[in-house]
Amino acid sequence: MSHPMTAGAADPLGEAGAAGPLYRYARRPLVEPDWRRLPGWRGVTEAQWRDAQWQRAHCVKNARQLRAVAGDLLQESFYADLRADAERFATMSMLVTPQLLNVMAPGAALEPAAFTEAFLADPVRRYLLPVASDRQPEWPSHPRARRDSLHEAEMWVVEGLTHRYPTKVLAELLSTCPQYCGHCTRMDLVGSSTPQITKARLTLKPVDREELMLDYLKRTPQVRDVVVSGGDVANVPWPRLESFLLRLLDLESVRDVRLATKALVGLPQHWLQPRVVEGMGRVAGLARRRGVNLAVHTHANHAQSVTPLVAEAARALFEAGVRDVRNQGVLLRGVNTTAADLLDLCFALQGEAGILPYYFYLCDMIPNAEHWRIPLHQGLRLQEAIMGYLPGYATPRVVCDVPYVGKRWVHQVAAYDRERGISYWAGNHGIGLGEPPGPDRRFPFYDPIDTLPEPGRLWWKGQR
Repeated sequence: MSHPMTAGAADPLGEAGAAGPLYRYARRPLVEPDWRRLPGWRGVTEAQWRDAQWQRAHCVKNARQLRAVAGDLLQESFYADLRADAERFATMSMLVTPQLLNVMAPGAALEPAAFTEAFLADPVRRYLLPVASDRQPEWPSHPRARRDSLHEAEMWVVEGLTHRYPTKVLAELLSTCPQYCGHCTRMDLVGSSTPQITKARLTLKPVDREELMLDYLKRTPQVRDVVVSGGDVANVPWPRLESFLLRLLDLESVRDVRLATKALVGLPQHWLQPRVVEGMGRVAGLARRRGVNLAVHTHANHAQSVTPLVAEAARALFEAGVRDVRNQGVLLRGVNTTAADLLDLCFALQGEAGILPYYFYLCDMIPNAEHWRIPLHQGLRLQEAIMGYLPGYATPRVVCDVPYVGKRWVHQVAAYDRERGISYWAGNHGIGLGEPPGPDRRFPFYDPIDTLPEPGRLWWKGQR
């Protein structure tokens, strides 16, 4: 495998191009941490925990509610750090389900200093409850970061319907999720405004937006693949979602339908509700009769978040007739950027929950995300390091979602300047550009500046 370089750039695989320490597989059963270890949940019954409405009603939306759950286990220094992040950096408002809060620091000693230390270090906490001390102090944002980093709204053919690829569209039915991830690629639209970001808004009534989407798809038969997303489809009232999906499946041109829901991991209780399971059975039945591939895509970034309830919810989807359940994770510093982290997650997903590891993305270039992002050369090394451990069909691809180009496997880079951290990618269609990209046109993507060698960092300082 070769990678064209600009003059003076280093080998993109770096000095440690080999896989590094050997990963030793050992089967690990999934674990649901005991929520009753946390002071605020000591009286919560299993029936309450399994209830989707209880989970939604007890989401943590602010520091006061976090205190009510953690009691004295989190020291005041943590709340000061959390408050500073909200005031200076956060692009997503706080919203964490009990299910996800419970998997943070699961084995920590129940003593304030030890628990606070473990909570700060926890990989799931790092992307759901970011604090100011996490952020990159000199370069919290890359100079090329953008609120709508993938320019999806530019490619709306009707409100919320992004036609970015020749045969595929993304249908954003709503702009909310059951939980908010700090690294959200749609931070420009999704969730409530923060002191840093006044969010864009969907303006049409949901029923009108959905009618326009379906009308466009009727008029555009070259589209065969529809990703139904948002936000998160788990926040769409089930009767409305089912109606939309059944009408979508009536279109002869549609051959693939994918439902995007982080809630399979963050709120598996939703997908275990009898009315949802029964409704999915009706949707899956129609898809099967029409020969349409129906899949669910979810988002897990660390093995801790894959619990027995997640596996149970995935099984319920399979039993309802869904063909595939796949995971799309994001590579995040401090969360999952070692081969062992990725393989632990993949074996938990594929081996224990029946969820196919599908993609791991380089984190998109949104504001205040530099402490999460990794350079392309690290993504290349990670792809090599995980090869050969999982079945081929379950080996995830490490991808870069390049603005105006789309998803590319990391080894498809056309040229890479390691010193300045600029990679160049070729586009093969003109969707979203208004014109063909041309055989020689290249589109840039950027490494985090703090990961560059000193000459590269100095060059970027001169670009400020």
